[in-house]
Amino acid sequence: MNQPLDLSRFVRDVPDFPKPGILFRDVTPLLASREALPAAVDALAAPFRKEGIDQVIGIESRGFVLGAPVAIALGTGFTMVRKKGKLPWQTRAVTYDLEYGTDTVEMHTDAVQPGHRVLLVDDLVATGGTAAAAIQLLRELGAEVVGAAFLIELLGLGGRKRLGVDRVHVVLKY
Repeated sequence: MNQPLDLSRFVRDVPDFPKPGILFRDVTPLLASREALPAAVDALAAPFRKEGIDQVIGIESRGFVLGAPVAIALGTGFTMVRKKGKLPWQTRAVTYDLEYGTDTVEMHTDAVQPGHRVLLVDDLVATGGTAAAAIQLLRELGAEVVGAAFLIELLGLGGRKRLGVDRVHVVLKY
């Protein structure tokens, strides 16, 4: 019997990035691996295979890389949540607080339909601000957020609590 692949072996720790005192969890080795990437996609999609997901939503930018194959695995479409000013069509935006200042995410106004059952996917949840803003945006557009799936959760930062969704699935916890 095959042992499940230990995906944590493919996450590189980078100390003092992007600033001193931060330990950055780099998923680029996982994304580059022919064995780890499909295993990660399967692990993200697995709990939602029977949930009738209409759309997978990925947050810029690693959420695009993981969310699109999760959408394929679930047999549905994919939609992007982007930083302000990156989308060419009519958009709806949500501005949220950062540690120092604010940021804004947006989506096309026709990206999801009212009542669509959606799954939010990103590589990492830390403080949860960006994901919470994306969820707010999805709800403002009338979507039902079935859950959120993250490759990594940084447990000490409490981001999960900010999301306001019942189902938060995480593959790796640090």
